[in-house]
Amino acid sequence: MTLLQVMPADDGANVLLRTEDITEIAAELAPYGIRLERWATVPLDGDAGQDEVLAAYASEVERLKAEGPYPLVDVARMVPNDTDPEWPAKAEAARAKFLDEHTHDEDEIRFFVEGGGCFYLRFGDKVYAVVCTAGDLMSVPAGTTHWFDMGTRPYFCAIRFFQEEDGWVAGFTGSEIASRIPTLDELLAPVAG
Repeated sequence: MTLLQVMPADDGANVLLRTEDITEIAAELAPYGIRLERWATVPLDGDAGQDEVLAAYASEVERLKAEGPYPLVDVARMVPNDTDPEWPAKAEAARAKFLDEHTHDEDEIRFFVEGGGCFYLRFGDKVYAVVCTAGDLMSVPAGTTHWFDMGTRPYFCAIRFFQEEDGWVAGFTGSEIASRIPTLDELLAPVAG
């Protein structure tokens, strides 16, 4: 389920908008240069490697690279591994890396092949939490203040597009805003009632 929840930056409990309508979500994000679109998903084996994933989405990847410039493409995957006693610590460390508000000098583009995560985008006094799931392509323009939450039990496979070899370099803002806004797990928790 793709989801948008808009909240005041100083009060994450106050929901201004919550929708699962992909057309409405894309329209809400478009004024900020955020691109959200759906690609058809391709069934893949659970252990498909980078080459298999990129081959399955070759035409879409080439189209987006040409629109770029995004000459560098890779695949990032996190899958829970309950047989590895170190998995919880690894998952927590990976999640923590992205939870602080930051910007990048280049666009951040992700296509979710499977699983999902949440981009939090701050524009002025509002935060736009965008939960992306399999089939979602999200493009965040360079300089956009944001953070990302993969949840306490990360599960995703994503194709990432870069302009430069060192494309994922974060400029952290030092803000603690992420601590005032619902996490991915909280956004997706069933509503009591």
